[in-house]
Amino acid sequence: MAQYSIKDIEMMTGIKAHTLRIWEQRYNIPLPKRTSTNIRYYDDEDLRLLLNISLLNKQGHKISQITKLSEPEIRDMVVNYSLCSERHEVHIQSLLAAMINLDEFAFEKILSTSILQCGLSQTVTDVIFPFMNLLGVMWMTGSINPAYEHFVTNLIRQKLIVAIDGQHIQQHASQKKCLLFLPEGEEHEIGLLFANYIFRAAGYHTLYFGQSLPINNLARVKEKYNPDIVFTSMTTQIPVAVARGIIHQVKTVFPSADLLITGRFFIEHQELKNSEAHVIHTMDELNSFL
Repeated sequence: MAQYSIKDIEMMTGIKAHTLRIWEQRYNIPLPKRTSTNIRYYDDEDLRLLLNISLLNKQGHKISQITKLSEPEIRDMVVNYSLCSERHEVHIQSLLAAMINLDEFAFEKILSTSILQCGLSQTVTDVIFPFMNLLGVMWMTGSINPAYEHFVTNLIRQKLIVAIDGQHIQQHASQKKCLLFLPEGEEHEIGLLFANYIFRAAGYHTLYFGQSLPINNLARVKEKYNPDIVFTSMTTQIPVAVARGIIHQVKTVFPSADLLITGRFFIEHQELKNSEAHVIHTMDELNSFL
């Protein structure tokens, strides 16, 4: 059972710590636990309840009304809002609650609803990416069980793979080519899969290598595949000199290709932006480039 501080709860639910203390005093929701040193903490059930209460509160329901409902009634209302609302923050908070509950059915249904309402591209940029950023913050503060992250990452990955599999691209002689890969040690594949979807939707033929590819393996690829664009991403913190080496190696193998780089590491180190590589900050930038 995870333990969350009041700051963790504030970050994940949007409920101010001061408001939480007032709710505890007036409505006994929730009653935090105490460590042996008398430090308050919350568990998964508390977080799940507060996420649902926060969502209903943001929809205009007063806390005094919400506290009169049973937990199943609160949960049912939240599910209805999640499936009917087109507001991205509702979907993000609902995904977080489904993750905490390890509820694959709810998670998949919320994603599918958002895709039906907004399309895959907008769902990824406005729901999935902000949701994954929130998970990143939770991971850095130690307030998330890594198993939860693996659980939802694989569900999102499956969605993207199914969408890519459903794309029908006709090959022709003048078709542009794109090679996509993650450098050795990089395992975060969601952004790369989505980029693959975007390139294919734009009519590119793509060669997808996925996670953790040693750069020296690309030299043999050149003999059979000469891309117009090479796309890569990096979130892992490595020395800037190593990142420069990766960029230089790729450009040495594919000197005529445009090298597009993205991910938290490249975006945070603007000094890597040079004549050899284009730093992509947003999907809008990628679409503009294409």
